[in-house]
Amino acid sequence: MSHQVFDVDRVAEAYDAARPEYPPALYAALTELSGIRFEGAFAVDVGAGTGISTRGLLDRGVRVVAVDRAARMLAFLRSRTAGAALLADGNALPLRDGTADLVTYAQSWHWLDRAVSIAEAIRVARPGGAVAGWWNTVDAGKADWLAACQVRLADLPGYTGPAQPGWSMPPIGAAMAAAGLRVSETWVHWTRHVHVEDFLTDLRSHSYVAAMPETAADELIARERGELLRVFPDGDMTIPMRVYLAVGVKPLTHREPPALTEPTGLRELKQLAVGLTEGA
Repeated sequence: MSHQVFDVDRVAEAYDAARPEYPPALYAALTELSGIRFEGAFAVDVGAGTGISTRGLLDRGVRVVAVDRAARMLAFLRSRTAGAALLADGNALPLRDGTADLVTYAQSWHWLDRAVSIAEAIRVARPGGAVAGWWNTVDAGKADWLAACQVRLADLPGYTGPAQPGWSMPPIGAAMAAAGLRVSETWVHWTRHVHVEDFLTDLRSHSYVAAMPETAADELIARERGELLRVFPDGDMTIPMRVYLAVGVKPLTHREPPALTEPTGLRELKQLAVGLTEGA
């Protein structure tokens, strides 16, 4: 499934309205594992979407350039988020070498080429800088109703989540280690309080629901509303959540990994991106 599933007004609107923020403990873990002091740092937020992680970093004193390849998602970000936002591909960042203290992927790295994207992040990060990826996910093992919800959703084509056999978080830690970064990983546990309707709007923003025909998605949401209101008759939900975080620190003297063989189209895109940056 392509990331472009998000480049639709109704999906971008649902994402902006109902996707959860990241808990303060996530940002505390990020600065601890990266060694980067937020105040005044410069970050490139790759796959920034509607700006959830961008705003979280900005609120902590980080200077941020947000990057995404979905124009409708970026339109929501630009409407209420300070800082620069670039319509660009995370596999070919239009930024100069060694400029960033942090390169971040919040809920986004799995849409990119595993090797090429990390090589790009390392190129853009300064020596001693860091690359980080994190994902919010429900903690289905802590609530029977949530586990049952995930089992129902697992019947949908394209579903990825804890009810999928062999499911795991995207292997960004392994990709960073293979590229020569010093990697640390952790989980941050938190609790989300939200109304049923917001939970259902959030569900509409997930790729496997967003890709459904609209009528089928409406039927799914109606079914889930009925199931959830049996558990939460007043509509107020308490959802156990957890965030997986992986941070890779670039050595002060970084040995570049072997050159990657890139598709011709990607090479051309990267050349164009660099050209646009130099002409800015």
